[in-house]
Amino acid sequence: MNAKSLKVIAFDADDTLFVNEPYFQETEQKFCALMSDYLSQQGLSQELFKTEIANLSLYGYGIKGYILSMIEAAMKISNNTISIEIVEKIIEYGKELLQKPIELLDGVEDTLKALEGKYKLIVATKGDLKDQQRKLHDSGLGSYFHHIEVMADKQEINYQKLLKRLEIEPHEFFMIGNSLKSDVLPVLAIGGFAVHIPFHTTWEHEKINHKVEHPNFKTLEKITDVLDLL
Repeated sequence: MNAKSLKVIAFDADDTLFVNEPYFQETEQKFCALMSDYLSQQGLSQELFKTEIANLSLYGYGIKGYILSMIEAAMKISNNTISIEIVEKIIEYGKELLQKPIELLDGVEDTLKALEGKYKLIVATKGDLKDQQRKLHDSGLGSYFHHIEVMADKQEINYQKLLKRLEIEPHEFFMIGNSLKSDVLPVLAIGGFAVHIPFHTTWEHEKINHKVEHPNFKTLEKITDVLDLL
């Protein structure tokens, strides 16, 4: 992996810089407990996931869309018989999710400190703009980044638009993230470099079922291992 041409290093935010998915899983468990009179936990999880995916094109990624999907799933599951108290409870779960404390992952700040000044560092993440800005502000990491891009999606076209705004070529771009589907495959496809740092839990929608092999790609155990590549 020859990364000598790099100018910009991009970091995914959720589950790359700080904890995210476990909070969603915790909220899903609360939702399943709330709706346990209607279906099994597995059945409830499946219905919620199906609703989330169907709504992505409308709401995009993030907590606010997730709240709406929980309410919609609850209505479907109950055949429109849920009480207003259940709707209020779901909104409460969503607000709790929006106010979760920021838990930095090990080695993140050390890595950013070591790279600062040597490369242009940016955040390239999906989700709700206001929520991602809050998390980066509360994390104390904001000052390390030259640019924060909250993307509608992470397809090849989204990365191409990002590179155009940054005025760089694909071989000058290096993406670090926990999702092979969103952070790695589209970046490799346009000619960039990518590193996968697995997180212990991954949203079902972000999983792929094949191995990735590419000269511009590495899987690393922890974020500080990036420093050995550069």
